[in-house]
Amino acid sequence: MVPMTSRKQFPLCYDCQKKDLQGVIKDPKMKKLFDLPEEFYKESPFLRSIKAYYLKFKELTVRQKEYFEKTVKEMKSKDSK
Repeated sequence: MVPMTSRKQFPLCYDCQKKDLQGVIKDPKMKKLFDLPEEFYKESPFLRSIKAYYLKFKELTVRQKEYFEKTVKEMKSKDSK
C-alpha cells in the first residue's frame, strides 16, 4: 500500500524507487542537503523525486532547493513533537 495525496499522483513505493536514489553526489553542498535519515525518504515521495531528479540531471532550481529544505524542516519539527 502506498499513501496517495492526489489523484494525479502515480503510486510508487520507496522500495520500487530505491534504485533511482542510488548514486554518487560529488558537490559537498548537495551532499549535505541530501544527507537525511532514510525514514524521511520513505515517508515523502516529494523528497525522493527531488533527489532522483538531481541524480539524473546534476542540478536543481532555486525553487526545488527551497521547497526541499522547507519540507525537511517541517518533517524535522513534526518528529520533534
